[in-house]
Amino acid sequence: MKPTQNHKPCIIVVDFGSQYTHLIARRVRELGVYCELLACHALEQRLLEVQPKGIILSGGPASAYQKHAPEIPPAVFKLSCPILGICYGMQKMIQQAGGQVNQGHHCEFGDTRINIIVQSPLLDTITDHVTKDARHQLDVWMSHGDHISQLPDAFTIIAESDNGTIAAIMHQEKPWYGLQFHPEVTHTVQGKKILQRFLHGICKCKTDWQPDAMLETCSAGVKECVGHDRVILGLSGGVDSGVTAVLLHRILGNQLTCIFVDHGLLRFDEAQQVMALLTDHFTMQIIHVDARQRFYKALEQVTDAEEKRKTIGRLFVEVFEEQANKLSNVRWLAQGTIYPDVIESAASNSAHQHLIKSHHNVGGLPERLNLKLLEPLRMLFKDEVRQLGERLGLPHDMVWRHPFPGPGLAVRILGALSPEKIILLQKADAIFIEILRTSGWYAKVSQAFAVLLPVDSIGVTGDCRHVGPVIALRAVETTDFMTARWAHLPYELLEKASLRIINEVRGISRVVYDVTGKPPATIEWE
Repeated sequence: MKPTQNHKPCIIVVDFGSQYTHLIARRVRELGVYCELLACHALEQRLLEVQPKGIILSGGPASAYQKHAPEIPPAVFKLSCPILGICYGMQKMIQQAGGQVNQGHHCEFGDTRINIIVQSPLLDTITDHVTKDARHQLDVWMSHGDHISQLPDAFTIIAESDNGTIAAIMHQEKPWYGLQFHPEVTHTVQGKKILQRFLHGICKCKTDWQPDAMLETCSAGVKECVGHDRVILGLSGGVDSGVTAVLLHRILGNQLTCIFVDHGLLRFDEAQQVMALLTDHFTMQIIHVDARQRFYKALEQVTDAEEKRKTIGRLFVEVFEEQANKLSNVRWLAQGTIYPDVIESAASNSAHQHLIKSHHNVGGLPERLNLKLLEPLRMLFKDEVRQLGERLGLPHDMVWRHPFPGPGLAVRILGALSPEKIILLQKADAIFIEILRTSGWYAKVSQAFAVLLPVDSIGVTGDCRHVGPVIALRAVETTDFMTARWAHLPYELLEKASLRIINEVRGISRVVYDVTGKPPATIEWE
């Protein structure tokens, strides 16, 4: 059951497997327009159902001239709505219209400056630079090795790179446009304005996708599907499951029972804070299961990060199932699945999208429990979930907490786990976060945390030599988590964090700061 799909999309984003596809959908939503992301092979029926006001064709890893490259369904071209092709989407549109796409002699990856050579409804008045000879230029982000070598007669070049590569095109009669660059990434300076021009100026979409619309849509979908049935929800302590719980409690009241499996891998005092908020303030029915020792025992010899994830996921299901089986007349299992979970798990069924990582909250449990699945946030991005949470009355500090991995501190303790290591990390992490909050830096960085390293270092306390573990601090700045820059925190702040951790967390011998960006690193260490 996917309640948010009751909100009719104005824009369909066709997914050809690009790593940036979900960013297109996010940018469209940020501009107040509801959209859906669909795999190219699952498109035609949905087009008939919703009759969108516009279609955006994403980029992708394939080359348009490859034998089995994904095709744009013919139904797309039969609609009268505007089309915007991005990178592969533009190349495939041109090829299927009779043009030519070839492997380029010069690849373009990264920042590029392009020249606007013909006026167009898409790019007019949008510019970053004006040259001495009155040429208008844009700073954009390219990521392609192929190029359009021949346009069909009906198309016109509207922008090109200095080396002559076609950077933007338009159809002479129909509202069809193409961009070789990626307007959805922040590196394209005017990308948001370009998308806004397409959505509001060309497609005539209204700005009607706001938190109130999300709440109304989610509520209507849940009421319609659930009726008077009982629902159970697995609380993890995170933002997604917390917002799901408050939303469903508002709609269903005592029809909802939450099961909070406390695996002992949350942040310092987080389990107690979650329970206090949801039981005292929102008066929910919550079964609190203290399963810490069960998880610690299962994980004590596990050192591989992926094995940790599998062990935690398996145990969570076991504990949850034990508690669920004690309840009667339950028909629905609610989960805090959000849109990035669906996309990253390739649950959009795109044959051309790579599986990035598995999520334990996408499927699995309903089959074992013989329950129907309720996912009211399934079509929402994280920032939309946060907006909805504030609209529902959740505290700002809880809703806007930095992202936290599903397996919790298990993947921030490198190597084997132990209760002692978990306590060390919880205390060190709490000190770092407290310093960031009081200094005003918490809201300036996108994610910050501490990591316990599997190495011992020599330290000196007073006149005594001792050997103890090392804490690494990590803070990054990003808008989309696809790329990230290490946060340039003040030296004084880092020194304060180091001194407090060494002095207050007995046993830690050294504190280091991670200055690696993404790429080449990931944001989390495991």
